Amino acid sequence: QVQLVESGGGLVHAGGSLRLSCAASGRTLSRYAMGWFRQAPGKEREFVAAIRASGSMTDYADSVKGRFTISRDNAKNTLYLQMNSLKPEDTAVYYCAARTLPTLRVGPEEYDYWGHGTHVTVSS
Repeated sequence: QVQLVESGGGLVHAGGSLRLSCAASGRTLSRYAMGWFRQAPGKEREFVAAIRASGSMTDYADSVKGRFTISRDNAKNTLYLQMNSLKPEDTAVYYCAARTLPTLRVGPEEYDYWGHGTHVTVSS
């Protein structure tokens, strides 16, 4: 089993930055692709970013390209999401997820383990 715990969410003004972290325990994630998803009130969960197990390839939703950066430190079993130039429409609960295969995917159904989420609120 894999346990994922997100942290780093909070309240920030538009244009500000936050760095989310996702600490994993129970199993090393060095062979797992990982991703970030978000869910705003009244909306479905949506893909934000994903990264291959090796970290050699990433993918982003069009809405966050150029503003968000996903990275990982396999030695620390931790996933990150650096969020810059935040907008009110980025307000959501952000979830990290792990996929028990090394290749990245954008569909939430492709992921096997999920954290409980961390709240991000961007005020205008």
